[in-house]
Amino acid sequence: MLENSFIMVVIILVINIVYVSFFTIRMILTLKGQRYLAAFISTIEVVIYVIGLGLVLDNLNEIKNLIAYAVGYGIGVIVGMKIEEKLALGYITVNVITKEYDKDVPKMLRDKGYGVTNWAANGLEGDRMALQILTPRKYELKLYQTIKELDPKAFIIAYEPKTIHGGFWVKSVKKGKLFRE
Repeated sequence: MLENSFIMVVIILVINIVYVSFFTIRMILTLKGQRYLAAFISTIEVVIYVIGLGLVLDNLNEIKNLIAYAVGYGIGVIVGMKIEEKLALGYITVNVITKEYDKDVPKMLRDKGYGVTNWAANGLEGDRMALQILTPRKYELKLYQTIKELDPKAFIIAYEPKTIHGGFWVKSVKKGKLFRE
């Protein structure tokens, strides 16, 4: 009996980890505007949800099943977030403020395939260069590393754009002609 009980707990735990991971991915896809893929994933998600919840409700007198369900939910959130980090869907816009006028930072970044717009800026401590850089999220950490190599004291702010339209860079992304080492 203990073996069956243990197997039930493991099954409920795994089902909920998978369900919540799908839930997290579906929400991200929905936010990114990928409605058809999100709808497909939600179909699978709801089947997994009904099976897992059914197992818990059929054995509601077993507190360990409810605990497995709750723990699986929490672990599923973490797993879903890790999966999303690996998928790195979408783009990121990074604003950089640097005082490195000596180096041609915009050209160095463009040579690596990043979309860069730059302009002169003025800060509390004098002249600066402001850069706005667009990149696929999968290259975000590499961009930060490159910026820090060019200017360890650079001020960096990043955000996710909702809409991107126009410019040479968007055309290059669609043609797959980006990111040279």
